[in-house]
Amino acid sequence: MNNCTYNWQKNSWQQLLDLRAKLPQALLIHGPVGIGKQALAEVFAQLLLCEGPGELPAPCGRCDGCRWFQAGSHPDFRRLEPEILARQRVSVEAEDEPAPAAAKPQKASSEIKVDQVRELDGFLNLHSHRGGRRVVLVHPAEAMNANAANALLKGLEEPQADAHFILVSHRPARLLPTIRSRCVALPVALPKPEDVGPWLKEMRVADAERWLAFAGGAPLRAVAYATGAGELIARYRQALEARDFDALAAVNDREQLEALAEVLQKHALDVALASCAGRGRFGQANASPNAVAWLRYARQMGKNRMLASHPLNPRLFAGEMIAGMPKD
Repeated sequence: MNNCTYNWQKNSWQQLLDLRAKLPQALLIHGPVGIGKQALAEVFAQLLLCEGPGELPAPCGRCDGCRWFQAGSHPDFRRLEPEILARQRVSVEAEDEPAPAAAKPQKASSEIKVDQVRELDGFLNLHSHRGGRRVVLVHPAEAMNANAANALLKGLEEPQADAHFILVSHRPARLLPTIRSRCVALPVALPKPEDVGPWLKEMRVADAERWLAFAGGAPLRAVAYATGAGELIARYRQALEARDFDALAAVNDREQLEALAEVLQKHALDVALASCAGRGRFGQANASPNAVAWLRYARQMGKNRMLASHPLNPRLFAGEMIAGMPKD
């Protein structure tokens, strides 16, 4: 398998290779966040556009098609993604033009908008530049707003020859049923801990077992926690274990609030699971006679995690979340 993907994806990669002989117009690659679905989809898209000889088991990496794809300039490839993700993909080595002093930075959208889908019309209706396939990668597919989803559905209902869609989704239930029905689904499961252990060691993740558990078994999320928000999350977890509610409520900004909401939600789920099944999923938690209350609280924290990105008052919001915590 191509070394751009991960060793725990061997079965999923073989499934994609098996589909290549009779490639469907639309693929839906779905599974939990942080398991490498996007990397899997990107390598497969590159393989579909690879101009190497024969039916290669992976992109050759040497032909014009592979070089253009890796440079982000292949004329037969399009990517649909929210603006906020597009900005994150910009190379850290690139230097942006300084904005005018009076200009205010625009907030990047987290949606895939209808105009982005409509821009595909010319791409889909013209012949391939290289005489092969045309590929559109949509990630994450559930980021399409209602208008964008309906516009994409039209393209799926009126398929063009040699034009193929690869949809990557963390939450396929949020997609239109009519979109899902026109895709061949490829579920990607969480890898086994023993399959990702060597990779986490290679990535030099300290306390890898603990972070993998907090990430729900998703290795890429474990690395993100350990190298990014890990210090903040660890602080809130320690405060929660010590029942130091003052430390938990010491929230000053959105980033801290989002971390707190995630810690509270996963703690509540672990208490409920420990009460019903004897063990948690994201760490260690004691059983409680109020398992149902903890489960309700976990659901509320899930809603709060979505609201945490734009609170009016982070500290007040944090206090309300802590005050609503069930009592053992």
